Amino acid sequence: MSDALYAHLFDDAALFPPGNAPMGEAVPAHRAHLAGRRALYVGPFVVSDARTAELRTFLSREDARHDPLAVVVTVPGGPDAVESAVAAVRADPGLRLAAVEVAAEPGRAGDAAEQLDRHLPEGAEGYVELSRVGDVNADLAALAATGHRAKYRTGGLVPEAHPDEAELARLLHAAVAAGVPFKCTAGLHRAVRHTTAEGFEQHGFLNVLLATHALVAGADPEEAAGVLAERDGPAVAARIGALTREEAASVRHAFRSFGTCSVTEPLEDLVVLGALPAARTH
Repeated sequence: MSDALYAHLFDDAALFPPGNAPMGEAVPAHRAHLAGRRALYVGPFVVSDARTAELRTFLSREDARHDPLAVVVTVPGGPDAVESAVAAVRADPGLRLAAVEVAAEPGRAGDAAEQLDRHLPEGAEGYVELSRVGDVNADLAALAATGHRAKYRTGGLVPEAHPDEAELARLLHAAVAAGVPFKCTAGLHRAVRHTTAEGFEQHGFLNVLLATHALVAGADPEEAAGVLAERDGPAVAARIGALTREEAASVRHAFRSFGTCSVTEPLEDLVVLGALPAARTH
C-alpha cells in the first residue's frame, strides 16, 4: 500500500526556503535521491522561473552525462510569465518539463489556465496556485472546466502564511467537490501536525492525506478539520496503515504531491512512525 500512497509524493524543492540549498548542492542531491532506494517517493526537481537560467548554466558545466532532468517550474509572476518560463525550459535538452505552477490573483484562475493551454507541451501538467483571498469556489470551477489542477500554499516564513485546520479543510473540500486534483507547497515538512520551534502551527502531510481520504469518502469540512488537527503520530500512522490500496489510489488521485525543501526529513518521519521500512529510504 505504501507504494500507492507515497509514490512521487515529495517534490524536491530544495532550492526554496527554509532550506535554500545552493544549486550546486541541490541538483546532485536530487540525482542521488533518484539513484537510491528512495527514488520511488521522489517527485520532480522544483525551480522558479527566475532561477531557470542558473540551473541551465549549472547543467552545462557538468562533467558527466545525465538523462534530462525532470523539472517543475514555478511562475510567481502570474499568467503573463508562463510563455517565457516554458520556453526557457524547452530550449534546453538537459531539461524535461514535468509541470508548471503559476500563481493567480483572485478571479484570474481562468486566465492562468488559458496561458497553460497555450504554452504547455504535451505530457506536462499545469497547476494554478489559488489565492487564499477571494472566491476559491469560482476559481476552482474555472479550473475544472480546463482540466488543470490547483495548488495551495500551506505554510511560509511567517505565522500568517499557515492556514489553520478549518481554512485548509475548506480549501481541500472545495477542490474535492469540484473534482480538481491539487498539490500543496510549504509547511508540510513533517508527517504529523506539530508546533515548530518558532511557534508556527504546521500541518502534517499524513494528516492531509487522511483528510483527503475523508473528504473523498463524503466527509464535511468540519470532519476534515478534525483530522488535520490530530497530533497523535502513532494514531495517525495507524489510520494511514489501514487504508486499502484502492483507497490510497483515490487519495492520490485528488492529492497529487507537495513541495518540500527536504526529501529526507519526511521519509525519516515515516520510518519512525512505522509507515515505511527503513531499508526503503536509504
